[in-house]
Amino acid sequence: MNLDFSLIDWEEMGQACLDTLQMLGYSAVFIFILGLPLGIILFLSSRSKLTVMKWMYGVLSFVVNILRSLPFIILIVAMIPLTRSIMGVSYGVEGTIPPLVIGAAPFFARLVETALREVDRGVIEAAHAMGASTFQVIRKVLLPEALPGLIAGMTITVVTLVSYTAMAGMVGGGGLGDLAIRYGYQRYEKEVMIVSVLIIIVMVQLLQMLGDRLVTHFTRK
Repeated sequence: MNLDFSLIDWEEMGQACLDTLQMLGYSAVFIFILGLPLGIILFLSSRSKLTVMKWMYGVLSFVVNILRSLPFIILIVAMIPLTRSIMGVSYGVEGTIPPLVIGAAPFFARLVETALREVDRGVIEAAHAMGASTFQVIRKVLLPEALPGLIAGMTITVVTLVSYTAMAGMVGGGGLGDLAIRYGYQRYEKEVMIVSVLIIIVMVQLLQMLGDRLVTHFTRK
């Protein structure tokens, strides 16, 4: 197999990298903003003895499970009308962000719920016994105690987003995935495919290393 990497348009490759990072950055922010409160609500409603809260948990859990089970490539196509109405376009970087958020926010919410479940019940009960409100327990007990787990969950989510952005290239989503599909697959330019895959691998490794370091830093000995 003869490869000629001099044929690669490195300026276009660099722009594709920036597009991928832009999709990751914006999506991660919105996923955190939506997923964290949703995970907290799932956790609180699952522990409540009130019938209405149990009903709320059942509904939210059902919706979250449905969104998590949808393959991303199907979700991004199904959301084209909604994406166009929100962003004005259904392709490129802007057109990929809404499906990324809807596809990954429920996933992150489940990880948040799991991280909160790992918090020692005794600590929570002690805070309630001292007269702390639910909001104070969340802010001063649950979130600080679950911080390493939350960081680990966000790291897993962002790494998953990298693969989602690559799949978005199938429908003109932009970024490295789009470049790999258009040049590496449709035009049989193997060099573009190889470089795109290598960059994605490096990106995933760096994100995972950063997340692991943050988890280690915030884990209480």
